[in-house]
Amino acid sequence: QLSAENLCCALGDVYTFGPTFRAETSNTSRHLAEFWMVEPEMAFADLRDDMDCAEAFVRHCARAVLEERPSDLEFFERRVDKDVAARLRQLAEQPFTRIPYSEAVRALQAEVDSGSAAFEFEVAWGKELQTEHEKWLTDRLFRGPVIVHDFPKDCKAFYMRVNDDGRTVAAMDVLCPGIGELVGGSQREE
Repeated sequence: QLSAENLCCALGDVYTFGPTFRAETSNTSRHLAEFWMVEPEMAFADLRDDMDCAEAFVRHCARAVLEERPSDLEFFERRVDKDVAARLRQLAEQPFTRIPYSEAVRALQAEVDSGSAAFEFEVAWGKELQTEHEKWLTDRLFRGPVIVHDFPKDCKAFYMRVNDDGRTVAAMDVLCPGIGELVGGSQREE
């Protein structure tokens, strides 16, 4: 990541693809300590640019699989997940809902208060959203892909840009139906 940040200042938009090792503590079993990742770096970009890039990339990948790998999708629909093609079509075609973390927490709390939802993990401002919360947002509340942004600074890594309110950072997570978090990103400090 550090080398890509330097390269993007000289070359413009760049990316790396390779093994990644998680530096921060993860409170979910769905995060691996080591994994392969596409990591774009964009010079002079803000959080909106980051969200636009992530949405465009996920849409592109979904369209490519739908267009180029129909036999693989048929295999997965028969043996793994009968709804995989429908979810990919949704990712390729439906605009992603964008919602600030604070609004997402309020919406989830309203679901709990109304009796529509019951979660194992507490929903409260300042706490990380868990997989069950992410899936509720995508599968039940918005019924499609969601980008949650502007998280409390204590929930995210130190290198993310602190917003003007002093409480949140310019970070986002792309959440997908049936999966939860697929992409995470942020704007760096100036």
